[in-house]
Amino acid sequence: MKQDAADMLVPNLPWIIGGGMLLGLLGIVGWIFTTWLRVRNGYPLENSWGKAVYPMKNEETVERIKLLSQENAQLRAELGAVKDRLANVERIVTDSSLSLTHEIESLRGTRN
Repeated sequence: MKQDAADMLVPNLPWIIGGGMLLGLLGIVGWIFTTWLRVRNGYPLENSWGKAVYPMKNEETVERIKLLSQENAQLRAELGAVKDRLANVERIVTDSSLSLTHEIESLRGTRN
């Protein structure tokens, strides 16, 4: 029985070893590709515990973060104003034409 298993295993040993080596190689290539993507897109590299290995924190990045935060606040304020204007436009469009006509006529009547 042991001889049968050995007779079956020995001829396939190169395939088994080659498959294991291929799997290991694919794991290494995947790790290199993931690291390359992180570096390319500006993510900090991490150790096995998820902490940044070399966090880049210099005065230029701090200043850039401040400028981006200011721009973000301005854009949020502008978005709020656009939402208010859109709500008025939606009210005008969805309002029936009859009530809109009455409102316009009532405004014209108060000026005369």
